[in-house]
Amino acid sequence: MIELYSWPAPNGQKLHLLLEELGVAYRTMPVDITRGAQHQPEFRAINPNGKIPAIIDHAPLGGGPPITIFESGAIMVYLAEKHGMFLPANLEGRTQALQWLFWQVGGLGPMMGQAQHFFRYASEAVPYAVDRYQAETRRLLKVLDERLAGRKFICEAYGIADMACFPWIRIHNMTGVALDNYQNVKAWYARVRGRPAVGRALDLLRDRWVDVATSAQAKHNLFQVQE
Repeated sequence: MIELYSWPAPNGQKLHLLLEELGVAYRTMPVDITRGAQHQPEFRAINPNGKIPAIIDHAPLGGGPPITIFESGAIMVYLAEKHGMFLPANLEGRTQALQWLFWQVGGLGPMMGQAQHFFRYASEAVPYAVDRYQAETRRLLKVLDERLAGRKFICEAYGIADMACFPWIRIHNMTGVALDNYQNVKAWYARVRGRPAVGRALDLLRDRWVDVATSAQAKHNLFQVQE
């Protein structure tokens, strides 16, 4: 059994997608990041970085005691390898998948996250920051659009790179950047969104979602430095 510590935010939804696609048993442990649950000692014992998602696998491959993993990319690789799905075993395919996964982890997610923050959540307007992160979001969307030219999915077959990118592309409106100029991305998004497992994943914890833009408490718990 997998214990999934998560919240309905893009990095959490990456794991929602993968677990639903794998069809394995898991139990959801909501971590209400809008109320500061990520800063509590019991969660910091699972993830010292105080971020969602994290998992505890009570039945790791090969047996042994439960294993705890944090960082969304690391969890995705672990689960894909454990179940032999959504990450190619051959060297070329695996390398392609991993580089696009880490492209999302190191680029698409952080840049879109900053664009979203300054466009939608910042307590005061910072035009330079909005322009900077929206421009980088557009650059990354162009990279993805070019990658998807003539392809159904980011790599040879649907896999963890698609699942990692999808929840971030889903929030593009919250960054102030439209997809109109990225037709390959739009077509890819529709293909992924149409998968039954993706629908189930997006429904997970949907009733817990809070619009951070309208909640001073949520903004404080998400954006203030916790020592």
